[in-house]
Amino acid sequence: MRPLDALSLAEALAAMRDGRLAVRDYAQALLDRIDATDAAVGAWAALDRERVLCESTRLDAVPVAARGPLFGAPVGVKDIVHTTTLPTRMGSPAFADFVPARDAACVSRLAAAGGYVFGKTVTTELAFLHPGKTRNPWNAVHTPGGSSQGSAAAVATRQVPAALGTQTNGSVIRPAAFCGVVGFKPTLGAIPFDGVGLFSQTLDTLGTFTRSVADAALLAAPLSVSTLPGADPALSRPPRLAFLAGFPWTSVGADADAALDEAAARLRAAGAEVVAVALPDALAEAARVHRAIMLHEAAANLGALQDRARPQLSAALNAALDEGRGIAGDAYARAMAGRRAMIAAATDWLSHYDALIAPPTTGAAPAGLDGTGDPSCCTLASLLGAPAITLPVGCDARGLPLGMQLLAAPGEDARLLAVAAWCEARLPFEGLA
Repeated sequence: MRPLDALSLAEALAAMRDGRLAVRDYAQALLDRIDATDAAVGAWAALDRERVLCESTRLDAVPVAARGPLFGAPVGVKDIVHTTTLPTRMGSPAFADFVPARDAACVSRLAAAGGYVFGKTVTTELAFLHPGKTRNPWNAVHTPGGSSQGSAAAVATRQVPAALGTQTNGSVIRPAAFCGVVGFKPTLGAIPFDGVGLFSQTLDTLGTFTRSVADAALLAAPLSVSTLPGADPALSRPPRLAFLAGFPWTSVGADADAALDEAAARLRAAGAEVVAVALPDALAEAARVHRAIMLHEAAANLGALQDRARPQLSAALNAALDEGRGIAGDAYARAMAGRRAMIAAATDWLSHYDALIAPPTTGAAPAGLDGTGDPSCCTLASLLGAPAITLPVGCDARGLPLGMQLLAAPGEDARLLAVAAWCEARLPFEGLA
C-alpha cells in the first residue's frame, strides 16, 4: 500500500471527499512525514501541529454534501500571505511579531473550497533575494531557489501535496525547477493578491506548487477569480510548440540545454510539432524594463519600511530599494509603456503556437545557501503577466532536477494547462522517494 504522503492531491481529495480517508489521518501522516524529513530541509516558517489536528478533525465532521472542491486539502502557504491563525513574518525580523487582522483573499477562498492552511512555508526576505533557512531536498548543500523556497521544498519532500507561492520575477518557476516539482504561475491577477505582502503591483502573482499538472489545475481553479479550469482540459491533437533555447539577457548551461533538447525531441517523437524560434526584437529589452518597473514600485511600496527599519533589512534589499528610489517617474512611465507594447507583441507572436518551450532556469540548483540562483529565465513571463508552468524533465550529472518551462499568452491558462498535461504524460519524471 502506498504511504499517504505519496498520494497526489487529486487522489487525496477524492478519498477524503467520499470518506475513504479521514482528513485527520491524512494530516497526521503528513505531520509524521515532516518529523521524518524536515530537519534536513527546513521548509516551514510556522507550523502548529495542534491547530492542524483540530482543523482536520473539524473537517471530518462536515457532511459529504457540503464538502467543497478542495475538501480536506492541506496547503502550505508562503509566509508573505496574511493568515490570522499563524504569524506572517515575511522572512524578515522587521515582521517578527506580525499577526494580520484578516486572512488574504486566497486563504479565504481556500477555506471556502474546503481546504486549510497546513502551515506557513519559508520565504526569502520580503520575497526578494536574501535567502531563508530552507535547503534543497535533493542535496542539502544546494539552494532550493527562491523566493518561494519553503513551498517548493515541502511539496518535493511530500510534506504536503500542494503549496502556494508568489512570483515577481522567478519565485515560483525557479524553485519548482530546482526542487523537481510542478510550478504554475497563472495569468497576472487570476488568483487575487489582496492580503499578500506587496513588492510590485504590476508584477506580483500568486502561483502553485504541486507534483503534477492535474494537481496544479485542481488547486488553482477554486482560488481563481477568472476562468482557470478545475481539471486538465484534454488536447484533441498534438500541440504546436515554439522552442526558445534561451534568452539574450542570460546564458543557459550545457546540462539544462541538453535536457531541454532531449525533452523537445521526445515531444516531437510523440507527435508534437516543435518549431525552433528566436526571441522577437520587440522583446529584447524585457529584462531591463522588468527591473525598472519592479524596483521603482518596490521602493514606493517598501520605502516607509526601509526608512524606519533599514538596519533590519539585508544589504541586497536595501541596495535594490535604493536603486528603485533613483528611478525617476518618467523612466518608470517609459518602462510601463514598453511593457504594454511588449504584451501586444508577445500576444501576436505566441498566437501562432499552442505554447512556448523555454528553459525555466539557467541550470540545476547551484551549490551554496547564500543565494537563490538566477531568476532571469522567468523574467519574460513575469513582465508580460503571462501564464507559465515548469515540469521536471530530468536530472543533471549530480542528480539535481532540471525543468522545462511552458509559456502562453496572457489569459491562455486553460490552453497552457492542457499542453502541459500532454507534455507531462510523455515526459515521465521520478520524484524524491
